[in-house]
Amino acid sequence: MIPRALSARRRFKEAIVSAKHALPADTALVLSGVATPRNVALLVYTGVDGVDTKLAKVKGSQGKYLTSDAELFLDDLNELPCSCPACQQPRDEFSHEDCISHNVAALDAELRRVRERIRAGQLRDYIEGQARHDNWLTAAFRLFDDQYSYLERQTPVFRTSELSAATSDTLRRVEIQRFADRVTTRYRNRFDNPLVLVPCSARKPYSDSQSHGRFHDAIGYRGHTVSMTSPIGVVPPELELTYPAQHYDSVVTGRWSEDEKAFVANVLRGYLRRNDYPRVVAHVPDHGYRDIVERVERDSDLDFEYTVAGHPTDTDSLANLAGALEGELKFSKRERQHNTVKAIADYQFGENAGDALFGGIDIQTTGRYPKLQIRNSDDDQLATMVPQYGLLALTVAGGDRWSKSDAPTKRVEIDGFVPHGSVLAPGVLDASESIRPGDEVVIEGPKAFAVGRAEMSGPEMTDSTRGVASTVRHVREL
Repeated sequence: MIPRALSARRRFKEAIVSAKHALPADTALVLSGVATPRNVALLVYTGVDGVDTKLAKVKGSQGKYLTSDAELFLDDLNELPCSCPACQQPRDEFSHEDCISHNVAALDAELRRVRERIRAGQLRDYIEGQARHDNWLTAAFRLFDDQYSYLERQTPVFRTSELSAATSDTLRRVEIQRFADRVTTRYRNRFDNPLVLVPCSARKPYSDSQSHGRFHDAIGYRGHTVSMTSPIGVVPPELELTYPAQHYDSVVTGRWSEDEKAFVANVLRGYLRRNDYPRVVAHVPDHGYRDIVERVERDSDLDFEYTVAGHPTDTDSLANLAGALEGELKFSKRERQHNTVKAIADYQFGENAGDALFGGIDIQTTGRYPKLQIRNSDDDQLATMVPQYGLLALTVAGGDRWSKSDAPTKRVEIDGFVPHGSVLAPGVLDASESIRPGDEVVIEGPKAFAVGRAEMSGPEMTDSTRGVASTVRHVREL
């Protein structure tokens, strides 16, 4: 049945997705007789948990020599491109039995590589390159990208590893689509100043780069600086630390593909529809950036002013930028920090969550940016900004305020025990379906109220009979 499914990419996709939906979260999906060194990374990425060596052995008995990027006829090889034990002999002495041994070793080596990529949080990056070795793999990979809800449920809200943006397929990965969606549906600008569009920088976060330092000197807190970038779209300064804005690395050539232009233009268009600005100052160069802004300008009622004469950091361009903002009032450090905290809350917890959590009270921010602590007027700490991935970590007081607010709360209901360190899946009675790995969660039970970070999605928490459902940061016994 599975080999026939493999002959049709769409049936293969549907079979995997249907099986994963039907199986309990902690039940392994094992495919027999389908794995090769070339396709096993994709199989694992799509949700397959276990494979065997049957197909690799059959291929070897047929004189087909398998590598991570090809299937070669043994008779066509002048030398053996591998250094496994089976290949440590002259080519003319290499038999079909040796080919079987090599294929098994090659599959094992590829599985080791895949496991390391999973541990590093970079399996997707690897797949984007690996799938290019075969048209079937590329097509299947892209078909799975169309299954956003299936992939999104199991994709963490942040990683600590770098996100490599080397192909157009990066535009479709969950982390990129999720960021663009939240920026255009959750985030809300709270400044009254003009919007200043600037190009991104290779250095992350952008504010640490020399070019953005020069932009900052010219702008002087008189405009709201938003960076344009592929593959992210647009990045407001309040979210410059938020995953994946400071974690991606893209190929810089100065050339924009049409896919990149269309994606960034669409995100910018959605951003402007959601956020109110008096006008737009576009401090962007030619070669892609200006083309994108002009596309969006045609659909906007706002006034756009372009300030780059040659290069964005040359003297004349920076003077034009400073002049375009002449007469605008500066916003204060306090306003910047408060708006940053609220913007992150919007992005992290949902539309208007910043006001629901931190509005109506006199909040104070202590510590140096980006290690901000958020406190109320009684000096109770509500949250801490985590600079490694640009999200908020709540205290019990913050979690209590979240659970009583109008913002959608991600809850984990537990049995009658006091959790310490973590909550295991068997102790979970119910969990919000919207929970994703890495999400901030409120943990509630008859004996305890706690806050922590999810290690599983909500459905996995309720379906699983083993594993850590959530870590526990702070707990209050009831």
